[in-house]
Amino acid sequence: MSLYRDEAVVLRAQKLGEADRIVTLLTRHHGKVRAVGKGVRRTSSRFGSRLEPFMLIDVQLHRGRNLDVVTQVETIGPYARAIGADYALYTAGAAMLETADRLVEDEREPAPPQFALLAGAVRTLADRAHAPGLVLDAYLLRALAVAGWAPSFVDCARCGATGPHRAFAVGSGGAMCPRCRPPGATSPAPETLDLLAALLTGDWETADASTERHRREGNGLVAAFCQFHLERGLRSLRMVERV
Repeated sequence: MSLYRDEAVVLRAQKLGEADRIVTLLTRHHGKVRAVGKGVRRTSSRFGSRLEPFMLIDVQLHRGRNLDVVTQVETIGPYARAIGADYALYTAGAAMLETADRLVEDEREPAPPQFALLAGAVRTLADRAHAPGLVLDAYLLRALAVAGWAPSFVDCARCGATGPHRAFAVGSGGAMCPRCRPPGATSPAPETLDLLAALLTGDWETADASTERHRREGNGLVAAFCQFHLERGLRSLRMVERV
């Protein structure tokens, strides 16, 4: 079929010519899609504002040889304005979009769990339900878990020995028991590991009650874990305003 319809989160947008825009979408059923929005940069465009990063949309596309063409767009979640108006929200959201773009590498390869996770995280961010840094770290941990790199913050990631354990090794999968602890493993505060475990499992009561010190320590562990598994750092993560 040349025409298809799907829900999508807009990951990126770039100018094309005088009036067009190329958008990268993470869709629910068609994976990552690159498409052209013709004439959307004109003031008369009916759906130009709906093709901005962070928008959750219902989009109809015409399948093309290299790039698809956007033919119709309806707004589901108008999150771009709320996120773009606040620096902390914007930088956290930008890191989410970059992560999703990096994790879903193959275009058109369906990735429903990654789509659902990103759509929920962007909505939570726009609603200001929790501190932006916590929402970001929760998303990063869960996105990596969905991709097959779930960290352990309680039991030993190598032998499975019942925790909690004090050592944490990024390259070994997380918490390490004394027997498995490799050289160079760190020793985060127990409260930091409790926080990260809460973010991974969705225990927001515990996460919201955490202190700034443990959030900052957790930030560093999450960033290192992401960099290790993505094999390079996230450019947007350096700009995140941590609170």
